[in-house]
Amino acid sequence: MIYSGNLVQHQGRRIAIVVSRFNEIITEQLLKGAQSTLTMHGVQPENISVFWVPGAFEIPMVAKKLAATQAFDGIVTLGAVIKGDTAHYDLVINAAANGVANVSLTTDIPIVFGVVTTDTLEQAQHRAGAKAGNKGMEVTMSLLEVLSLYDEIATIG
Repeated sequence: MIYSGNLVQHQGRRIAIVVSRFNEIITEQLLKGAQSTLTMHGVQPENISVFWVPGAFEIPMVAKKLAATQAFDGIVTLGAVIKGDTAHYDLVINAAANGVANVSLTTDIPIVFGVVTTDTLEQAQHRAGAKAGNKGMEVTMSLLEVLSLYDEIATIG
């Protein structure tokens, strides 16, 4: 057998979105992309909960707390980290990426990583929908595919 997730309608799904307030000019656009993707695929607006955090570093801890509630079928994480002149950039993106991956692997809740990492504000704007697609939309589609695959896996055996 071959199994593959798809973008079937997802009525009844409960989705949490954890979004960084830092670089809000970018993260607001990522959030809009995620929300529109969810509603386009049948998730009711009342089943989408948005949790604002100060920055990308705080995303994993809030995602972990949300996963522990078991109130959500999946979690989207969104942020924007733009490189500065210090090593702080590397520390923040590594902590955020590793933290989200750890939470996703240690819970039964699929969590997708939508933190845009760029060298410039212009690059971040492109990835938030200006020229290079909307990464919030892209990672949310990945979440919906994984949820569909989880449903298929549950029927095995």
